[in-house]
Amino acid sequence: MSFLRLALAAALLALFGAVFLIAGAASAPSPIRFELRGIPFRLESDETPARNAPETMAGGVAVFDYNGDGRPDIFFTNGADIRTLKKDGPKYRDRLFRNNGDGTFTDVTDAAGVAGSGYDIGVAIGDYDNDGCPDIFVAGVYRNTLYHNNCNGTFTDVTKKAGLGDSDDPQYGPLWAEAAVWVDVNNDGLLDLFIVDYLQWKYVAQPICRIGTVGDYCHPREYQGQPDRLFLNNGDGTFRDVSMQWGIRDHVGKGMGVGMADYDLDGRPDLFVTNDAEYNFLFHNLGNRFEEVAFDAGVTLPDSGDFISGMGLDFRDFNNDGYPDIAFVALNRQTFPLFEDTGKGEFRDVTTSSGMRDLSMNMGGFGPALYDFDNDGWKDLFVTRGHVESQPLPGIDIAQNNTVFRNLGASGKWMALTAEAGLTAAPPARHRGCALGDLDGDGRVDVVTTALSAPAEIWMNRSEHSGHWLDIALRGTRSNRDGIGARIRVVSATVGAQYNHMTTSVCYASSSDGPVHFGLGPDRIARMVEIHWPSGTVQTLRDVPADRVLKVTEPDEHRPSGAQRPPVSSVPAAP
Repeated sequence: MSFLRLALAAALLALFGAVFLIAGAASAPSPIRFELRGIPFRLESDETPARNAPETMAGGVAVFDYNGDGRPDIFFTNGADIRTLKKDGPKYRDRLFRNNGDGTFTDVTDAAGVAGSGYDIGVAIGDYDNDGCPDIFVAGVYRNTLYHNNCNGTFTDVTKKAGLGDSDDPQYGPLWAEAAVWVDVNNDGLLDLFIVDYLQWKYVAQPICRIGTVGDYCHPREYQGQPDRLFLNNGDGTFRDVSMQWGIRDHVGKGMGVGMADYDLDGRPDLFVTNDAEYNFLFHNLGNRFEEVAFDAGVTLPDSGDFISGMGLDFRDFNNDGYPDIAFVALNRQTFPLFEDTGKGEFRDVTTSSGMRDLSMNMGGFGPALYDFDNDGWKDLFVTRGHVESQPLPGIDIAQNNTVFRNLGASGKWMALTAEAGLTAAPPARHRGCALGDLDGDGRVDVVTTALSAPAEIWMNRSEHSGHWLDIALRGTRSNRDGIGARIRVVSATVGAQYNHMTTSVCYASSSDGPVHFGLGPDRIARMVEIHWPSGTVQTLRDVPADRVLKVTEPDEHRPSGAQRPPVSSVPAAP
């Protein structure tokens, strides 16, 4: 009898212990957590009963330091009257907000001169004239805009002067630019411009597509596609269209996003383009032209072979093997595909094996961003979520909360965090763009998101057990001033080696121009920082203290590689 009592007591103890552990796990703080902040901007896309396609595609946003005060600012693109494609009222203005450094932002749109005039979709930030002040390219429907930063808090519209003002194509009609990326395709130290174009569309007054009896947005198959464009920088403030010579114009798609990375590590930047319900493009850079190799590389479609609504993307190494991987998103029941770079000129689809298929199957996404939000040395995936359609669909939520997928490291698995990460503090919405940066200087990456007919959201990173970090701000001399295209390896004692590269193209139709971010986990020192500049120079720094912005200038051409320590400075974390 005593044996039975002992066995029963042991069983009850085990049961209560399990309950206690489960309750403890449920109440444990999320490893990644955000706090919602507001900003007085609302995305206005002029949605009408006719449901014209641009109305559901607006929403690019940029985070960048426009005035050089060391604090990231925010620029929002905005729509216009859908009939005229003109901003005929103040609600349609693009907006620039200056970071005051105390958690608040001031609208400086008028003073800066960047309110815009057309139906704007995407934004790309880059210092195209190497004067140290970041410039703004705005992609739009039938009209693009290039703003030159005057280095005094103001911008000048130089679109026509730069040779970027003509969006009328003799073969494909008016071009609808969806997104763009600044990239030095020929490594001459000057940033070139690659523009992603979407559909051959024209305004209609009555709906041409319906869900039941209600008008809604047409599937992309109802439209013809358009070719993308490449403009080479002449070095005198002007650009020339080399789309034909460089092998871009031959490929007609329905482009939604573009990412830049040197996926085969040959020293030349390559481009991945997501197409909406079409084959994706992978443009391999041969030095004087691109070859389209998506089929050979295995990234035209996910492993299922289905055409999916490829939206935004990030082209960045998420498994710390030194080769840039690809993450992009699509709509509900299409999953968020993940492609791992094998290092052999091809990719493997790990959407299923990583668990991402099951996690994302019932989600719709517009913009993904690979950043280390908990600073553990592994890049996580933030996704802006929402659907294209405006009307409810069977079993599908049109408005959705954003989600962050935590990278679980060497296991190759991911964990989806939505409410756990605080992302239900804002109501569900049809989210679109996102831009990222450390808005308050605490070493944790924050996120700015947009949503159709809804207020913008600032998500301040409040992850409690965040690790140490290192931000690397590049200044090119032989390379372009931004260092765009530079590959960086950081090695620390516990985390080991991790990799990133400088690019401002991320998420959906958006741009993030900030230092290259690395999480270091428990490590207070980076044993080595190795920078491969686009010029071919390799620069190595050793024993770099953590928790600061490290400013690194590329060695000039007269200093041999491996010579004395090059110019660096650092800014500690904000108190």
